[in-house]
Amino acid sequence: MTAKEINEKFSRLQNILAREFDNEKPDIKVILFLIGIQELGKGAGKFSKRQKEELMHIATCRLFSEMGFYELEGLDQDGWPHWKKVKQIPNYTLLEQEHILRTLIVNYFLDLYPELKS
Repeated sequence: MTAKEINEKFSRLQNILAREFDNEKPDIKVILFLIGIQELGKGAGKFSKRQKEELMHIATCRLFSEMGFYELEGLDQDGWPHWKKVKQIPNYTLLEQEHILRTLIVNYFLDLYPELKS
């Protein structure tokens, strides 16, 4: 997909999520937090600041696992997933990082929101 297509799909995803939650367009950090909650599999709840950061890390690892950079090691005693880096992530520019992250986020939500496919 081109950068333009990714940006359009990402914007559509933001609009979908805004409708589902609180009518505010979520930024990348909020979307990563939502993916982290999804990957944790325990539903929404109260999370400490540290747990919120960990949820965003879980999301980042999950997304970058699609590119072979991370691999799921397993769950800890509290059911939190742990990932290990299996390959060094190249030093992407900020624009490249944002494009890659948006692409991975859109791909993550494609099955959940089929309207992103068009």
